[in-house]
Amino acid sequence: MNAADTAFVLVSAALVMLMTPGLALFYGGMVRSKNVLATIMQNFILLGVVGIIWALWGYSLAFGPDVGHFIGNLDWVGLAGVGPEPFKAYSETIPHQTFMIYQAMFAIITPALITGAFAERLKFSAFLVFMVIWSTLVYNPVAHWVWGDGGWLKNLGALDFAGGTVVHINAGIAALAAALVIGPRKGYGTEAMIPHNLGLTVLGAGLLWFGWFGFNAGSALAAAALASSAFTATHLATCAATLSWVGTEWLVRGKPTTLGAASGAVAGLVAITPAAGFVGPMSAILIGLGAGTICYLAVLVKPKLGYDDSLDVVGVHCIGGIWGALATGLFASKLVNAAGGDGLFFGNPGQMLTQLIAVVATLAYSFIISYILFKILDATMGLRVATEDEVAGLDLTEHQETGYSL
Repeated sequence: MNAADTAFVLVSAALVMLMTPGLALFYGGMVRSKNVLATIMQNFILLGVVGIIWALWGYSLAFGPDVGHFIGNLDWVGLAGVGPEPFKAYSETIPHQTFMIYQAMFAIITPALITGAFAERLKFSAFLVFMVIWSTLVYNPVAHWVWGDGGWLKNLGALDFAGGTVVHINAGIAALAAALVIGPRKGYGTEAMIPHNLGLTVLGAGLLWFGWFGFNAGSALAAAALASSAFTATHLATCAATLSWVGTEWLVRGKPTTLGAASGAVAGLVAITPAAGFVGPMSAILIGLGAGTICYLAVLVKPKLGYDDSLDVVGVHCIGGIWGALATGLFASKLVNAAGGDGLFFGNPGQMLTQLIAVVATLAYSFIISYILFKILDATMGLRVATEDEVAGLDLTEHQETGYSL
């Protein structure tokens, strides 16, 4: 046991917890004013919903003793046996309970990312049911594959330091399933649907950037050199992505935008997440530069593809996560993390194939289960609010509140 490591991971958990309210503000500023509270509520309520799921059965399924390299068993249901002693498969220096609560914050923010895809049109009741089932059937197995002791992707050697596959690809491709099943917002493509409060969005982006240091550096699980390396890589990649998104946007549209800067920062954070503990500072900058441009172009083509991903979850999180996971296979180096692996540029082309397998497996599993789940819920309880409720706004019709009294 190490007191410094324990304190570091607990503070990191608090930082990751703050990311979910930060995401709520980031998304809330991008919707129309009549839907700001509904959007914030969908994010904030997951702190409660997924937090309880995690304690009752989620943690046991994600990190419990392995069953067939696919899922954890139910030995730790209700956090039975998850106490002050270390669980050495995950860390020898922090309490098992500290690791559990740190991972809880990842489990909370991952489904919250999906909410940007169906913003402004989903029933709150259908949202709650979907999130309970998705967290159980999709997040927990994928987390076990990649991070669980005995998970098949972990055994294969897939590198995902803090959640490129588990969090961003997983949520991003589920967002595509949501957009395809639920359909576009009323007036999409014919009415202006501009962000109502970009100041709120930039504040949210700043909180995400701040909290992400807990997300990535905290994944070292120790107050040591690897945490410092991951912290540095996270910041530099985000700086680079902010600049490359704005620069690309400036070239394409002729104007740099505040929304572009905020979106570029998030794209950089997404892309560096799987690589943060495996790459050096210059590699991190290259990953960030790629993320800003790639994610901007992915968002740019969305209208041509015809689906309404309201807040660009697919373009930023799915595409950014794919780039980050594959870039890890390019830039990873054992000089940074001896417990990791070397990537293509450091003499190991096989790592690229392993990363590709992890990406494809996550994309396929999450999309198929998410799509089926949305279809079942649509057929049984209905996914969308009534047209007149959508026109009036979800703040009033779903929650009997208004975001602004002017």
